[in-house]
Parts: sequence; C-alpha cells; structure tokens
Amino acid sequence: MIISKAKGCYDLYGDEAKKFKMAEKVIEEVMGIYNINYIRTPVFENSELFRRGVGEETDIVSKEMYEFKDKSDRSLTLRPEGTAGVVRSYIENKMTNNLVKPVKFYYLEPMYRYERPQKGRYREFTQFGIEVLGESNPLIDIEVISAVIEIFNRLGLENIKLKINTLGDKETREKYKKLLINHFNNYKDNLCSDCQRRLVTNPLRILDCKIDREKEFFKEAPKIRDYLSEKSKKYFEKIEEYLKSLNIDYEIDDNLVRGLDYYDELVFEIEVDSSTICGGGRYNRLVKELGGDDTCAFGFAIGMERFLSLLELPKETEDLTYILALSDSERLEALKLARYLRNNNKRVDFDTESKSLKSQFKKSDNLNSRYLIFINDEKLKYGKVEIKDTLNSIKEEIEIDKILEYLK
Repeated sequence: MIISKAKGCYDLYGDEAKKFKMAEKVIEEVMGIYNINYIRTPVFENSELFRRGVGEETDIVSKEMYEFKDKSDRSLTLRPEGTAGVVRSYIENKMTNNLVKPVKFYYLEPMYRYERPQKGRYREFTQFGIEVLGESNPLIDIEVISAVIEIFNRLGLENIKLKINTLGDKETREKYKKLLINHFNNYKDNLCSDCQRRLVTNPLRILDCKIDREKEFFKEAPKIRDYLSEKSKKYFEKIEEYLKSLNIDYEIDDNLVRGLDYYDELVFEIEVDSSTICGGGRYNRLVKELGGDDTCAFGFAIGMERFLSLLELPKETEDLTYILALSDSERLEALKLARYLRNNNKRVDFDTESKSLKSQFKKSDNLNSRYLIFINDEKLKYGKVEIKDTLNSIKEEIEIDKILEYLK
C-alpha cells in the first residue's frame, strides 16, 4: 500500500522548487537593503495566542485552526499566520528594551489552516511576511509597501495594483460599527448566513463578503472614510501624499477590511493580474492586547503558493554539459572531469549506469544539454575526448586540458 501525503499538502520539486529558491533569493536581497532582519518563531504556539491575537470570531480561529492537546493536556495550535507569533516573541524577549526601534523583522515559514484545498490554496502553505514594531509614523507603512513592490519588480511581475483603505482609530470604528449595524439590520434576511452572524460579532467583516457584495443594499452601505476622526483622516492623507510622491499608483477600496481583527488605520492589498497575493496593514492594539506595552506596528503577508504561480523562470545562464561514458573506467574519468568542470563553475551532469549511448543521448536531450562530451578509453590514452555543440551539431576532437577553453 502506497502512503500518500496528507490532504491539503504538496511536494515542492522541479520548476516550482526553482521558482521558490529564486523568490527566496530576491526576498533576502531586498530585506537586506531595507535593513529588515529574519525571525523564526515556533511552528506551534499556545492556542490562546491566536484566540486573543487573531480574534475569536475570525474564520481562522472559529473554523480553520489545527488545534490539539499535548500529553500534558495543554491546548496547542499549529500557527495559522505569522504576526501573532512575532508579536509574542517581541513581548517575551523584551525587544522593546534591547533592540533599536523600529524593530523590523521578516519571516518565510510554513503555516497551517484546515480549509478546503483548491488551486493555490493548501492546508500547509508558506507565508512571507514583514512586521515592523515600535513606530506609528505613516512613513513606516510606505517603507513596507515599497519593499513589497521592489520584490515584485525584481521578479518581473507586471500589472500590479495596490488597493488601500482605512479602518480608522478606535473612536472611528466604534461609531462606524453602529452605522453598519443600523444599515444591514434593514436587510438582515437578505444577508448570507456568515454575514448574519457577523452582524452580531463583527459587522466590519460583512464588507469582506464575496457573496453579498454585488447586491444593491451592500453598495449603499456607509463608507468609513466619511466618518474618520481628525487624527485618522490626517493619517490617511499622509499615506496618499507619500504614495504619490513615490509615483506608486493606488486605488481606494472602501470595502477592503482584511480578515483579521487586529487591524486599524491603513489596510492594503496588492493584486497581480486581478489575483490578490498580498495583504496587510497597521495593528496598533495587538501588542498591548497580548500583554505588552502600548506599541504601534505594521505588517503584511504573502501566500507564496499563489505568488509562485505568477512567476516565470529565467533561462539558465550557464549551458549544461553532459558527459557520456560506457565502461567503468570511462565513468571514472567522467566523474573526474565533471568535478574539474564544476570547480570552474560549469553546469555538468553525466550518466552513471546506462549501458548504451542511445539511452544516454535521450537523457541528455531531456535535460536540454548543449554540450556533449564523449569519453573513450582509446582516445584517453592520447589525452583527448570528443565534444559536440548541439546548437550547430559540430563534433570535434580536442585535448582534455582545452575543454574549459572550448566551453567558454
């Protein structure tokens, strides 16, 4: 009986693995130039961290957490997102006292949610995220958004659309929630079952509904920007000013609220070819709610699986050289030659067991090899091999010590 992978998981190999390593390299480069440091937190945390941090009424906590009891009857959860763990680490390790503010971290780690698997959405998935803690200046928000866009640009992504909205401060949200409740109560019977529940638990989340958003009463709902406090209004105006000064195009989406309870002030999403692959915002209450000091913060996350589906691999910069040999003695020479060429940064592969040249030709063709080197015991006596450039089908005999020069 074959043992299969767990439902909702996947194996990363081939071109998709190459895309991941390519994206990882660019992410690390951009994080370096933005002076953002790597952090790694545990794969599982105390369940209470996510209940308090993400929100009891969110879909993540109420429906999707991988929660279990350990042998000491402690409730633990495989992390469903990265922010809560970073904030917990910030508080527990007293980073506010021993690190320069703002504290800037990034992570690139697996997350877990029990949701229906579909294309680009898995139960085990990888998130790349940035969290900046300790400053409330809107320049921080713009810095993070700029870093994301820089990553996208370096990876050759086009048709990037930045969407922004504001959730205001606590005063604004409390006032706005009452307005939403009054509005949607008039259409309660027309709301989907999830939104009927949200009307009681978290009316802001109704705006994120994909089922009801095309209905006329939904479009007539009050807009939070019309009810901002003076402080929140000025904050959002600064965001727009800075985006314009950097020539970053954006669109205001009044229904953008994000799916987590900890956001306030600016929230944003980035779409590529109409597919949302990145989202985040400011969360000025979360650190205090998790037991820390009153600390402002900003962050975002990208689901890498959907992100990778948009990337294209560049052509290999170094052509592949394939060495063909039949006898054991010839294979030993192939091994030695391969090592020599690799030490000189050449991409090399060779066959270790095929009994015929025909099968080796097939392998080299499947690997898109440009150069073929034929090892032959008789020619080796004279220090020579045959080499073929498959681009022009020219085959010639050369001395072994001139192979490197030929491949240049």
